[in-house]
Amino acid sequence: MNAPANISAIRSSTALDAPAIADRPIELLALVLPGFSHLALHAFLEPFRIANTVSRLPLFRWRIAGLDARSVVGANGLSIAVDTTIAKQDAGSQKRKLDHLAVVSGEPVEHQLTPQLNAFLRITARHGVPVTAIGTATWLLAQTGLLGAARCTIHWSRLPAFSEVFTQPRIRDSLFIKDGQFSTCAGELAAFDLAVDLIAGHAGAFIAQEVCRHAIVEGQRSGSHRQTGPSGLAFAGVSDKLRMAIRIMEENIECPLAMSEIAQRAGVSRRQLERLFSEQVGLPPLRQYLRIRVDHARRLIEGTRLPIIDVAMACGFISPSHFAKCFRDFNSMSPQQCRSMVPAWVGPGLG
Repeated sequence: MNAPANISAIRSSTALDAPAIADRPIELLALVLPGFSHLALHAFLEPFRIANTVSRLPLFRWRIAGLDARSVVGANGLSIAVDTTIAKQDAGSQKRKLDHLAVVSGEPVEHQLTPQLNAFLRITARHGVPVTAIGTATWLLAQTGLLGAARCTIHWSRLPAFSEVFTQPRIRDSLFIKDGQFSTCAGELAAFDLAVDLIAGHAGAFIAQEVCRHAIVEGQRSGSHRQTGPSGLAFAGVSDKLRMAIRIMEENIECPLAMSEIAQRAGVSRRQLERLFSEQVGLPPLRQYLRIRVDHARRLIEGTRLPIIDVAMACGFISPSHFAKCFRDFNSMSPQQCRSMVPAWVGPGLG
């Protein structure tokens, strides 16, 4: 069956969610920066192609943009050609109206916000264009100040560093978050879930469901889902009480709670808490709590240039010597040795 000549011709003759379908394609611009994730980029764009296929309508069109006209090399070493540049888009030489901007960045993200990129992002936002930050690109939006106090998310590996460097945005451990003009996404496969959510908003729930079915995905994940399970619980079958206890630990790192307080909040006795950890984690709860704090410290050391003493305090350690001992116990190296292995591109604690 041939595709209709235009969208409006089919709106009255289809069982699709016609009220949500615009009279022209939604124009997407994907800005890719060096070190970007190919997985995140294609997980975001492919659902729009599938939406066009299953609806037999030109619902979405997209272009790839770069900082300049050169191909952009991703994290896996493969490059991608660009269709336009931010200079051309900013200059208004593109005839096609921009409906949505998605930024896909990689590492080192701290040094990717050039004055030209900063101006482009701010001008785009000023024109009211919805902006999506995928993966580490949330860091860029925070650097521009555009996020303000908006709720946002970033890839889990960057959550600790982001929360220490940027105090105004309200960071969350979520797959994706939409807050006003800005959407932020953890990246990788979570980009698929965000794209499906955007498709549902523009073309209706039926098309979004068909996209998932075509992609052999058992339904879209909600943006509020956590990116990862609780630390040390990357397996099925653990009790809900145990998951709750570990989540309480993860949410109280700078000011650690007593085990009796954690047990009370989780709705179990202190003895039950110890039994759950012994049977399902293989560690006493106090040791697991310590591991969570040390893991958080390591991510701060690797993701920021915060002084070691500040990292220790951010993770609930009052004594530098005690912090160093605990860190060495879990990592077989000192905090200073860990810092010495951090790539030179990791920026200062102030972002």
